[in-house]
Amino acid sequence: MLGSGDPPPVVVTNPGGGSPFLLIGDHAGRIVPRALGDLGLAPATMDLHIAWDIGSAGLGGRLSAALDATFIEQTYSRLVIDCNRKPGAPGLIPAISDGVVVPGNSDLTEAQIEARMDAIWRPYHAAVSAALDARQAEGRPTLLVSLHSFTPVMGGFARPWRMGVLHRGDSPLSERMLALLRRDLGAAAGDNQPYRLDETDNTIPRHVDPRGLDYLELEVRQDLLSDAAGQDAVATRVAGWLGEALNGG
Repeated sequence: MLGSGDPPPVVVTNPGGGSPFLLIGDHAGRIVPRALGDLGLAPATMDLHIAWDIGSAGLGGRLSAALDATFIEQTYSRLVIDCNRKPGAPGLIPAISDGVVVPGNSDLTEAQIEARMDAIWRPYHAAVSAALDARQAEGRPTLLVSLHSFTPVMGGFARPWRMGVLHRGDSPLSERMLALLRRDLGAAAGDNQPYRLDETDNTIPRHVDPRGLDYLELEVRQDLLSDAAGQDAVATRVAGWLGEALNGG
């Protein structure tokens, strides 16, 4: 699937970071492997929220620097394969996303699906697992922080939340972070908004449940991350909240 001219599917920033936070980005990139062409889509489509979590890579890089944390990001578009979906799930390789038909994803064979899994999905999750296992072997505490962003308008509905915490009601870190967001953002803080952490999600359950880890899945509205200044501002606030949450804030 990936040739010599294709970038690697995973980029790890600050691999030796000393922070207890391990940052990950399931949808940080929007690359399409050369072998898949343009998936039958207009180039401008790859700028849209259906292709990636806009601004999440910039946010992750800035948080990595601010917190001395490792950041593991997936570089290929979620339209190629969604690393936050389980194997066999309907949304793993979407044929339609937010009303946009993806011709390159229609009528795929099992071999074609496996090729994308082998090239992108498995290496990304292997990198996350390797980092978590290494930290565990070293006796280092770890809090897994999954960074996402969401489109301001979906289905004609203007979403009022600036940030949201997705959880299953089983995360002390998420509870503390949500309380801090409510304190400072009021009603603009989303509790399992604009999505819920449920059975459709893959990354958090896959990596935290077998290891008994605490976690945070943070959603940030994309207009807040649309440029470098916005990413700087959000990273500063999120880094402060994470520090407070770590200390029981």
